[in-house]
Amino acid sequence: MREADAHLQAEAVARRSYGKLIALLAARSRDVAAAEDALSEAFATALEAWPRGEVPDNPEGWLMRVARRRMIDRARRHASATAQEDYIILLSQEVSNMADDIPHIPDNRLALMFACAHPALDAQVRAPLILQTVLGFDAATIAAAFMVAPATMSQRLVRAKNKIRQAGIPFRIPDAEELPGRLETVLDAIYAIYTEGWPEPTVQGARRDLAREAIWLARLVTQLMPMEPEALGLLALILHAEARRRARRNVRGGFVPLAEQDIGLWDGDLIAQGEEALLRASRHGRIGRYQLEAAIQSAHAARRLSGSTDWPAILSLYDVLVQLSDSPVLALNRAVAVSEIDGAVAALRALEAVHDDPRLADYQPYWAARAKLLAETGAFVEADNAYARAIALETDPAVQDFLQAARKRMRV
Repeated sequence: MREADAHLQAEAVARRSYGKLIALLAARSRDVAAAEDALSEAFATALEAWPRGEVPDNPEGWLMRVARRRMIDRARRHASATAQEDYIILLSQEVSNMADDIPHIPDNRLALMFACAHPALDAQVRAPLILQTVLGFDAATIAAAFMVAPATMSQRLVRAKNKIRQAGIPFRIPDAEELPGRLETVLDAIYAIYTEGWPEPTVQGARRDLAREAIWLARLVTQLMPMEPEALGLLALILHAEARRRARRNVRGGFVPLAEQDIGLWDGDLIAQGEEALLRASRHGRIGRYQLEAAIQSAHAARRLSGSTDWPAILSLYDVLVQLSDSPVLALNRAVAVSEIDGAVAALRALEAVHDDPRLADYQPYWAARAKLLAETGAFVEADNAYARAIALETDPAVQDFLQAARKRMRV
């Protein structure tokens, strides 16, 4: 096998199996950092061995065996107490029972997610920790998603992993009475996973894989907790969003904003599934953020039937949402709804409340929306500056082209 092919195969396994392998490696030792290091070394070994033709029939089993041996070696080097020696014996027994052709790696990702949502960990690091352990995201990517400095996020993640090891936090699905207290963190992480997978796929379908993973995890949580309306709300939200995927690009690959999308390309089956989940959530009489956001997406989906968007209803839903959360992104989305009803001047006034929020300083959708609103009021110099900022922050070439075109039309 060529080196390039080995890299592609290792990357494919990493995308598909990273969280599964980490969950299994760390389940006994509860040492997430050691599991990550061992798996990283196993991937490096694969990149050396597989190009020489030593490609296993079951890459997951091969990586698990190598990673566990790395963990044993590491433990032996640092063993000084009986507990450490017992740990080495346990790992040795597990490795001896695991052949290269192990037929199936158990999927304990949900247990890992709930472990990372344990109340002993700081609330602000729980969802980021899930993203790193389940998906292998680096600290910089996670920091951008949660709008904090990369160095700060890195420190938080290191402390959290040490806490899991020192406190012996178990990797298991919590008992029924413990589940609700951890649910919000798990839902936030699943939504962050979907958000990361929301852009069009770039290399080897990596991003779309994340979207599918998020949908799978959301369905799993609703099966585990069928009476939790917010779990159903999250599932409804991401199903509605996923239903529009095909309409977000035209035949030339250009970006198409929601208002201009061909509703005939929306996936009716996914929309119906989203509506069914939202209806089930509404029967429990407990409204939350994800149900409200799903209701907004449902209102957009109704354009398939009415031919128009009910902006007053959407604005009313955002009015409730901003009371539940101080998210500047929600305030931005509400301002967009205001612009559809009362115009750009009113929308800009609504944005003033979050204009100086540092979390929006590098948030491309804020600058793009601000540029459009400023242009509509005739403030072309300010709009041009905002467009420049939005274009500089955007990484998707299709969206960059869309913003460039809007900027050019303004100058005509």
